[in-house]
Amino acid sequence: MTMLLPPKTDGSRLTLPSDARQITIIGANGSGKTRFTDYIQQSLGQSAFRISALEAICDTAAENPAEASIDRLYANAVATSSFLHSHAATTFERLMILLLNEEMVKLVEYKVKTARGENVAIEESKLDAVIKRWQEVFPENHVLREGGALLFSRKGDATAYSQMKLSHGEKAVLFYFGAVLYAPLNGTIFVENPGMFLHASLLRRLWDTIEEMRPDCRFVYTTHDVDFAASRAENAIVWVRFYNPDAVTWDYDLLPADAGLSEDVYMALIGARRPVMFIEGDATHSIDAKLYPLIFKDYSVKSLGSCNKVIEATRAFNDLKAFHHLESCGIVDRDRRDEKEVEYLRGKNIFVPDVAEIENILMLEGVVKGVARFMGNDPVKVFSAVKNSVVRQFRHDLRQQALLHTRHRVKRTVEYRVDGRFTNINALEEHMQSLVKEINPRGMYEKFCREFSQIAALEDYNSILRVYNQKAMVPRSNVGGLCGLPGSKDAYVQAILAILKTDRPEAATIRRAIMTCFGVA
Repeated sequence: MTMLLPPKTDGSRLTLPSDARQITIIGANGSGKTRFTDYIQQSLGQSAFRISALEAICDTAAENPAEASIDRLYANAVATSSFLHSHAATTFERLMILLLNEEMVKLVEYKVKTARGENVAIEESKLDAVIKRWQEVFPENHVLREGGALLFSRKGDATAYSQMKLSHGEKAVLFYFGAVLYAPLNGTIFVENPGMFLHASLLRRLWDTIEEMRPDCRFVYTTHDVDFAASRAENAIVWVRFYNPDAVTWDYDLLPADAGLSEDVYMALIGARRPVMFIEGDATHSIDAKLYPLIFKDYSVKSLGSCNKVIEATRAFNDLKAFHHLESCGIVDRDRRDEKEVEYLRGKNIFVPDVAEIENILMLEGVVKGVARFMGNDPVKVFSAVKNSVVRQFRHDLRQQALLHTRHRVKRTVEYRVDGRFTNINALEEHMQSLVKEINPRGMYEKFCREFSQIAALEDYNSILRVYNQKAMVPRSNVGGLCGLPGSKDAYVQAILAILKTDRPEAATIRRAIMTCFGVA
C-alpha cells in the first residue's frame, strides 16, 4: 500500500511506494518533522502504532490511552481482567505487565487443554521472544521468572533485581523488543528517536533484529541521527525543511535513492539553512574549523577531515542541487598542487588559497599587520621583521621543499600516466622504465630548486607562502612575539580569532586579506 505524505507548501503531496518498508524522517530542530510524523500517524488510524522509549521510561503513562498504543492496550486489558491493576506509573511498566499477563494466560490455557486430555505444546509467548532476543544483545545478563515477575542478574553477581533497576539503555532495548510485538498486523510502527539511550555501536544490529521480529510491518523513524538513517538498507528518507502552522503545510522532499551521500553530507542537508562550505580538519581542534566560520559568515561550515572527503562531499552535494536548492563549496589546502590541479578544483566549486596551507594564511601580510595594529605596534615594522624571518627559513629549507614538490609531482604524474591494460609483467616493466626517463625526477627537482632560489633572491613573500609547506612557520618566525603577544602559535591564533569576533577595523583588514587569498574579496 502506498503512503500519502502531508501537503507541501505548493499544494502538492508526495507518495511513498509500497515497497518502502523503512521510512526515515529527518530535519533540523524546529523544522516541523515531529508534526509531520504526527500527521501521517493520524491519517493511518488504527493501523498506526507509536513507540517512544523516552516517553515510555521517563514520562507518566498517558492519561488518554486512545492516543498511546501500549497504554491503550493496557487500559483494555485492565478493563477485561480481574488480575491486572491500573497503578503502573509508566508505559514501560505497563508493557512489562502486559507481557507477564499474556504469558500467564497462555499457561492457563495450556493447563486447561492438558486437563481435558488434549496433546498440546506450550505456545511461545511474547515474553519468551523478548527474553531470547534480550539475552542475544546482553549475553552477560540473565532473566528469571519468579512469582509472576521478572528478575535480572549479571554474570558473576548472584544478586537479582527487578526491571525497574535496569539502566535506561537496557530498559529501552527491553521496551522496543516487547512493544513491537503488540503492533497491529501489517501495521505501521512509528519510532521517535530510535537511538535514544542506546550506544551507537548497538543501533544497526538492534533495529535489524526488531524489524525482523515484525516483517509484516512498516517502520517510520523520526530522528536527527544521520548514522542511523544511513544504516537502514530499504530506506526512504524524507527531508523536512520547514513547517507552516497556519496553512498546515510543509516544505519537504524525498532524498533520491541513488544519491550515494556520505553521513557528512546528510548532516549538512539536515542542518542547512544557508549555503554549505565543507572544509578540512576536525570540528574541535583544527584551525580551519575555528577560522573559516569567522571569515565566510554566510556559510554553514562543516569539517570533514581529509581533502578527499571535502572534494567528494562537495561533488555529491552539488549533484543534488536540483533537490536542495542550496549553494555549496569546499576549501582544501593548496599544498604542492600545480596550477592545473588548482584550476580543476576551482572549477568544481572548491576554493584553493594562494598559499600552501592553513598556517600560511595566518602569515598573510594583511593578517600580520592587522594583529600588530590591534596590539598597538607599528604594523610596517612588525611585518618587515616577520618577512625577513620567513625568507630566512625558506632559504634554509629550500632544497628540502624542492624535493617535497618533486615527490608530489612525480606521484601525481605516475597516477595519471600508468596504463592499467598490460598483458604481462614485461610490458608493465617496460612502461615503468620509460616513464621514469620521461618524467626525469632529477631534472624536475633542479627546476624547482632554480624557481625557489629566484623567489628567495627576490624575497617574494607571497610566492614563498604559495609554495612553502612549513607548519612550524608561526612559532619559528616569532610573529606572535613581534606583534606583542607571547611567542607561541596558540597565542597568535587566539588573537586572530578574538579580533575577527569584533567590529574593529583590524577585523576587516584580516578578513579582507584572507578572502583575497581565496580570490573572493
